[in-house]
Amino acid sequence: MSQDAKAAFAQLRERLGEAVIGQPAVIEALLMALLADGHVLLEGLPGLAKTRAIKALGRELRAPLARIQFTPDLLPSDLVGAEVYHQGGPEGSRFVFQPGPVFAPLVLADEINRAPAKVQSALLEAMEERQVTVAGQTHRLPQPFLVMATQNPIEQEGTYPLPEAQTDRFLMKVVIGYAGREAEGDIMRLVRAEEGAKLAAAPAGPTGPTSSPAPAPQAQGSALDHLAQARRGVHAMHVAEAIERYIVDLVQATREPASVGEDVGRWIEVGASPRGTIALDRCARAHAWLQGRDFVGPDNVRAVAHACLRHRLLLSHEALAAGVQADQVVDRLLAAVAAP
Repeated sequence: MSQDAKAAFAQLRERLGEAVIGQPAVIEALLMALLADGHVLLEGLPGLAKTRAIKALGRELRAPLARIQFTPDLLPSDLVGAEVYHQGGPEGSRFVFQPGPVFAPLVLADEINRAPAKVQSALLEAMEERQVTVAGQTHRLPQPFLVMATQNPIEQEGTYPLPEAQTDRFLMKVVIGYAGREAEGDIMRLVRAEEGAKLAAAPAGPTGPTSSPAPAPQAQGSALDHLAQARRGVHAMHVAEAIERYIVDLVQATREPASVGEDVGRWIEVGASPRGTIALDRCARAHAWLQGRDFVGPDNVRAVAHACLRHRLLLSHEALAAGVQADQVVDRLLAAVAAP
């Protein structure tokens, strides 16, 4: 029996590795927390597959996943549930407990440090004792019960430090960074393949509520009617391996700005996430398709680089004080990174 369990978890690790590329530490932490009946706090920059990892685990375990987006206006009842008054009925008027999202086996507490202490404290009993108490009544949580919380280390405005009593309830805190250069290309190709699978399964025409009014006569035969076909054409656009390397090199340069130049190294505080790589790939293909091409060239990547990267660069105080704009930084990156 033990060997069967080991084989099952080895297969689970392999499948998670296929879905979450370049983050083995996250996969190991989730598996260890699941085995040790604990919780995980992940700290990392945006776009590092934190949410994707817990979603993949839920999909592989066939277990319900509740995602709670922590915000400053979140209430404790939004997490644990509340007593709701039911009037009338066979049993008469009474209060009935309505469970909150914390009653799912897998809970994603996204950006947990954005909620005030009162909300964070609502998780204390759930994480430690696997139960919640509402209106004097104790309600047991399901088994397994795993909380994966995320927090962003670079966004401090509107955040609240986690109290020590709560951080101590996390079995592990894992600090994750960017994947390697090779993994970055694998991530781009994986997302592209998933995009293709969604397009293949999508209906041919526009979808929407069945009760929506009929389109105006001039809208018949519009571009919207051909959107699914056009998206398939964009997805089928040929992207050479050299172009993929060029996209990855551009994004990597934002994370290693000193390699571009000493001044650029001082200007960029935080570079683009893997979402920047994915955005460059998608937009370059769309740009090439709109130009009537059947392949992506370096000029297509350069044409969309500013729009895809300018909002993903966190400039340093020195750059802002000197009046340096994100577009100037992207210009320097495009000039420094060799195109195929």
